[in-house]
Amino acid sequence: MRALVTGGAGFIGSHLVDRLVARGDEVVVVDDLSSGVIGFIQDHIDSGNIIFHQVDITDIESLKPTMTGVDMVFHLAANPDIRLGTRVTDTDLRQGTIATYNLLEAMRLSDVKKIAFASSSVVYGEDAPMPTPEDHGPCMPISLYGASKQAGEGLISSWVGTFGFQAWVFRFANIIGERGTHGVIFDFIHKLKADPTRLEVLGNGRQEKSYMEVGECADAILHVISNTNDSLNLCNLGSNDTCSVTRIAEIVIAATGNEGAVIEYTGGDRGWAGDIPKARLSIDRMKSLGFDINYDSDDAVRHTAEVLIKEIME
Repeated sequence: MRALVTGGAGFIGSHLVDRLVARGDEVVVVDDLSSGVIGFIQDHIDSGNIIFHQVDITDIESLKPTMTGVDMVFHLAANPDIRLGTRVTDTDLRQGTIATYNLLEAMRLSDVKKIAFASSSVVYGEDAPMPTPEDHGPCMPISLYGASKQAGEGLISSWVGTFGFQAWVFRFANIIGERGTHGVIFDFIHKLKADPTRLEVLGNGRQEKSYMEVGECADAILHVISNTNDSLNLCNLGSNDTCSVTRIAEIVIAATGNEGAVIEYTGGDRGWAGDIPKARLSIDRMKSLGFDINYDSDDAVRHTAEVLIKEIME
């Protein structure tokens, strides 16, 4: 199979590229490197295992030539920072909704009809039951990032219905692990590196969410695709439990060896506008397809703290 991965030099995308290469697929990576890191895939480029195009997918004319010979697209490119949308309000419109339209149209013009899409648990909004099943609705996201993910799902569904596409939509929990370049664990490590005596936590620390290790996320994507064949396939990817922000802070403090650091809270029930304080996905569908996880939330957080400390300190 010839697979095209948008955002393939990014955090999740590069782990997916590793697995596609390992199983013998031809891989084309499209990434504008605005947040992706070329070092994550440089070995694959040097060895000739992948073809890399530095392309901004908000420019459809630059995107079209990359579709030649492609059998399936894995669409992971997006704005990785939910908080950025509160300051630059067209970020998710351009990098999410418009980029997804461009990708689907470039696929249609090249007769590429299979797509896997990285959506998010944030499409469910903040009043969803916990754990949240895939059939919960209506979905009412409260962040601009969530709105763009929901719009992407709608566009993909319409291309399935109108143009005969086949699609897999994955709603991710919080994905963490090796090569992470943003997020709460990454931020906490940098804060403690700057000042080992105190750790600022946004909100009251009682926010709690599911966390999934990135390698298991990439494995789950490929497993679900291999075991489903509807025209439109929807699956949550996550873990069995949640971890609070205070618990994350305690784990990171211990992992960095700064046991004397004082945790200071900014207050409020959420970290920023559009943040969902509590979220946990039902992963029954993923399990029913034969995929289970090795890392629950606490273990994933601890593992991530350990690997990111090594990466950041190097």
